[in-house]
Amino acid sequence: MSEATPNPQAPVFEPPKEFITRAKRLDDALNLRNPDRIPVAPVVVTFFPTRIKGISNKQAMKNMDVTLKAWQEATVEYGWDAAPSPGPVMPARPLEILGVTQLKWPGSGLSDDQPFQWVEGETMMQHEYDEALADPNGYAVKKLWPRVARALAPLSAMTQMPAPPLLFLSNAYTLPVFLGEMLSAPPMVEILKKALDLAETHALFKTQVMNYVMEMMKSGYPVPFRAMVICAFDMVSDILRGMKGSMLDMYRTPEKLLALIEGLVPVTISMATMTAGQPGPKGIFIPMHRGAAGFMSDKQFAKFYWPGFKALINGIIETGLTPIPLFEGDYTPRLEYLQELPARKVMGHFDIVDRKKAKKLLGNTMVFWGNVPASLLCTGTPQKVQDDVKELIDIFGDNGGLIIDCSMGIPDEAKPENVQALSDAVHEFGVY
Repeated sequence: MSEATPNPQAPVFEPPKEFITRAKRLDDALNLRNPDRIPVAPVVVTFFPTRIKGISNKQAMKNMDVTLKAWQEATVEYGWDAAPSPGPVMPARPLEILGVTQLKWPGSGLSDDQPFQWVEGETMMQHEYDEALADPNGYAVKKLWPRVARALAPLSAMTQMPAPPLLFLSNAYTLPVFLGEMLSAPPMVEILKKALDLAETHALFKTQVMNYVMEMMKSGYPVPFRAMVICAFDMVSDILRGMKGSMLDMYRTPEKLLALIEGLVPVTISMATMTAGQPGPKGIFIPMHRGAAGFMSDKQFAKFYWPGFKALINGIIETGLTPIPLFEGDYTPRLEYLQELPARKVMGHFDIVDRKKAKKLLGNTMVFWGNVPASLLCTGTPQKVQDDVKELIDIFGDNGGLIIDCSMGIPDEAKPENVQALSDAVHEFGVY
């Protein structure tokens, strides 16, 4: 989960006793060992901690220091064994600078108290498969970046010009003139100004996140993950083709879809393993989208989804990191596939699943993380939350392979008393 590996460029972290206790609790759960107590930890937290403090979602995304402070206080108040990872909530400023089109967020297309929302569409057209496969990087800069970010729209026109003979230009006479001419073009000047603003904004956010993670660790709380990646099919379906496009492609252009997925698999592994060897959290969060029952048949899952996801999981494990897939939707029909994953190496967080079947099939393979229904935390009573936690403990608690959480992390609209009941039930009934 979290380690304190010395690094020449990072301060040495001396873990306090509380950190060691909680980190071991999570590690015991991962390895299907009986801990001193079943851990309670949210895999994802967005606006619940700020909402209960009267902070709007717009304010939360505008001022990440306020948001991170609220997360810190909620971690202590509700007795969680891990602090929320900062990845799920992005600061608004970078989105504003780039003019991002694939998201709406509070204060930009949405009211101040709405959550941010993904705007799905066909960013890549079906007739562009060949172009994307032949030159992925060039295609991304020429076509995708201008479509995803309004600030980069000039790239679409500029990259249509014939490429200059760079070898000829690579000398002291022509290079200054060429670069000066290119960079002084008004559209490029605007992009460079926004790039500098983005760089400064990102550096601030990175510092805020590093300070938050270190402060939580010093206070005795591991942070489950700091990196996030999606599997190859979801990259196509979420980001490039949209759900409608990708589902049609399974019938109309299956070979091209498979070729793009195959090409994206090493990209997903590389993105996931960039933090290998660095100090800090070792978990890699993988939100799972299209693989659940209802999105595709079992035959389609086996052909289009499972190979890329399995390769991603194995690639993460091989670098010494811990995959944390969030199996969104109903994964009961996919449990047999999950049996193929390396035992005691994956922290599987479940949304909807047949609990007893999951215990039967995966009880010796992976920890079960989840899955108190979000509806209970939002509309139920503390007693009903407690009863559901007890049921989870009765099913999974015999070998320690359990971490208690809501089905999708703590919902924004959860009742504080129900969030407290979730933790209280674990502290009362989850002790070995």
